[in-house]
Amino acid sequence: MCLAVPGKILSISTEDPVMPMARVSFGGIVKEVNLAYVPTAKIGEYVIVHVGFALSTLDEAEAGRVFKYLESMGELAELEEPSA
Repeated sequence: MCLAVPGKILSISTEDPVMPMARVSFGGIVKEVNLAYVPTAKIGEYVIVHVGFALSTLDEAEAGRVFKYLESMGELAELEEPSA
């Protein structure tokens, strides 16, 4: 099953104005995310991410609720760092 997961924007790169990219933290795991669908997103805001694209912004409280719900369902395994 593919899910959209909340993450916090740590930094934004606008080198390509058509395809802005961000470093987004998902509970400590940082990934590169495309911000083309939410070009007004800012550092420190939370976004819902699906397949590497931020789809919308949301507030911190809602992001926390969604993250806890997904964690309780065991749906965050793909975000975990591989064990050595």
